[in-house]
Amino acid sequence: MTGTNTGTGADASGGTGDARAPSRRALLGWGGAGLALGAAAAGGAAAVARDGDAPDPAGAAVEFHGRHQAGIATPVQDRLHFAAFDVTTDDRAEFAGLLRQWTEAARRMTAGRPVGEGAHGGLAEAPPDDTGEALGLQPSRLTLTIGFGPSLFGRFGLADRRPEALVDLPRFPGDNLDRDRSGGDLCVQACADDPQVAVHAIRNLARIGFGKVVVRWSQLGFGKTSSTTPDAQTPRNLFGFKDGTRNISGTETERLEKFVWVGEKDGPEWMAGGSYLVARRIRMHIETWDRTSLREQEDVFGRDKGEGAPVGKAKERDEPFLKAMKPDAHVRLAHPDSNAGATILRRGYSFTDGTDGLGRLDAGLFFLAYQRDPRTGFIPIQRSLSADALNEYIQHVGSAVFAIPPGVRDRDDWWGRRLFSEEA
Repeated sequence: MTGTNTGTGADASGGTGDARAPSRRALLGWGGAGLALGAAAAGGAAAVARDGDAPDPAGAAVEFHGRHQAGIATPVQDRLHFAAFDVTTDDRAEFAGLLRQWTEAARRMTAGRPVGEGAHGGLAEAPPDDTGEALGLQPSRLTLTIGFGPSLFGRFGLADRRPEALVDLPRFPGDNLDRDRSGGDLCVQACADDPQVAVHAIRNLARIGFGKVVVRWSQLGFGKTSSTTPDAQTPRNLFGFKDGTRNISGTETERLEKFVWVGEKDGPEWMAGGSYLVARRIRMHIETWDRTSLREQEDVFGRDKGEGAPVGKAKERDEPFLKAMKPDAHVRLAHPDSNAGATILRRGYSFTDGTDGLGRLDAGLFFLAYQRDPRTGFIPIQRSLSADALNEYIQHVGSAVFAIPPGVRDRDDWWGRRLFSEEA
């Protein structure tokens, strides 16, 4: 969990979807009784940040278009709203139409623009297109990242298009998975520096999808537990330790190509430029940890709690000497040298969801791992961690895996077009 790699498009009409697009009254997809478009803050877009840039304190917009989806190598924002959906329609064309609508909504929300006629000023007898809670807020570096789960490929005649790398995750020792917090036909990861902007985005995508998809489970996150910006201070997890010291940086092009992005020869063609996401909800036994001695805590991780230096070293980013750590230390077991070079990009968040009814905090880490192939990334690392001393203090209670398609190239493109278009 810390200091290493793991642990704990177009609108419905096919137009450009800009501010001059037809009214929602003219587009059945935008104006149906069960559909309402979401929006982010009213007003024009702020300055645009790109992957690898340092975070903009003014709440700049992140560029939506590109070879890869934003929200992966993008500098990690402060807040998360992650949602997994089940598909309820059996009509492939209808679902593809929803993906077009979602893409246009995402394009506008990430730019800080309202969608459709906005939250007010429209027809009084109809629900507004925008729920309105983000009016007046900055874009806050909102990114929206979509993924397709294994179960989606059992629908719409897509079985032969399921990537070989999109495997069902094995059951790992110690897993206590809640079915109601696992799986999903598709997911959307919303990251932003303002929690209301992130929640607003998921809320409005769910509204647009009414009758076609339903939220299966969701997770709010705060306090990023990893960073893709190497000059930023390494964040800490709820155990108080620095987390993600050796994470891949958003500027490390060669490492991203090697470990994160799906290559042209990896297959299938529609996934080139994409990635694979493993999401794990990890419950931390906070009360037990808080009664554990400092020495044992540091032995469990293999780093000191203050500086974050590995055992026997002085600075956080000093190269760890793995044999100086205990055999079951987390850093030692998760390190690439212990896993034939296996490396992933971490993008996790802390969470607290009240109490469990027994006076204990329901708190932990919502772990997000991006990789080129789970079979050579998360899976071997997690198997290695079966002997992790940290397992006494954590438990994996939710799990999902998704294929993350490449980015939306331009205004005529949409999420999943190469998978769902009729010519595919």
